[in-house]
Amino acid sequence: MTEFNREKRITHVLNAKPTLEGAGVRLHRGFANAEVPRFDPFLLFDDFSAVNPRDYLSGFPWHPHRGIETVTYILDGNVRHKDSIGNSGVIGSGDIQWMSAGSGIIHEEMPEGISGIRGFQLWVNIPKKDKMSHPRYQEIGKSLIPEVSLSEHAKALVIAGGVFGVVGPVEDIMADPLYLDITLKREQLFHFSVTPSYTTFIYIIDGHLAAGVEGNVSHSNGTILLFERKGDTVVLRAGSTDARFLLVSGKPLNEPVAWHGPIVMNTKEELVTAYAELERGEFIKAYS
Repeated sequence: MTEFNREKRITHVLNAKPTLEGAGVRLHRGFANAEVPRFDPFLLFDDFSAVNPRDYLSGFPWHPHRGIETVTYILDGNVRHKDSIGNSGVIGSGDIQWMSAGSGIIHEEMPEGISGIRGFQLWVNIPKKDKMSHPRYQEIGKSLIPEVSLSEHAKALVIAGGVFGVVGPVEDIMADPLYLDITLKREQLFHFSVTPSYTTFIYIIDGHLAAGVEGNVSHSNGTILLFERKGDTVVLRAGSTDARFLLVSGKPLNEPVAWHGPIVMNTKEELVTAYAELERGEFIKAYS
């Protein structure tokens, strides 16, 4: 059997684990630095959904980033943000923010309201040649995210990448990502083609999914399924209720990773330089 038209097998199943971050935010972490390089070019995935305001209102006060992109997707609720180069705003229900930290940015992200929040943050690595590029934001409102029918039984919101000629609003991202929010009707089968050799994973938001045409192992919400890089087809079946999940795919960088806290570079020396610049107040670069 050739690599093309070949069903991708699941290589790893990870359950998002409770984690404390920021100023005391209780969230669930799908993967992080212990999983490098399995998820290359993706570095981290967090589900910060919570019902109790005490679990999220402390937020993520001022902190630096360099060498990565952070992708914040809000299903319900609001997150107010501002940064060291003058950007500010609110990411609301259905909105997405794709922030490229590049050479360095200091920002804060503060959830608001007492009615609960549902959202996710994904970190994407930046290739060595672009790590010191100019920081930038892409803030996309809900109304700008297109929906596409994948089949009679499945539909998707297209955040990044293209599906059946429908292209998501996030542009010029180095990992050539595909980022979809998919809903699959109960007990239905889902076939979807992705680029061979790319890293592909899904995160189950609601419902249950089994992998493969004859799949009989049911995976529930809060689970990440990582697929092998061989093959080009993801096959899933929904359980007794509709299933909603994120499908994320991207081109591996195959570069060394040096990671400490919110900064990801290629060497330890670059990390030392970054934190020394942060200490000296030289972290934020001037661009003409």
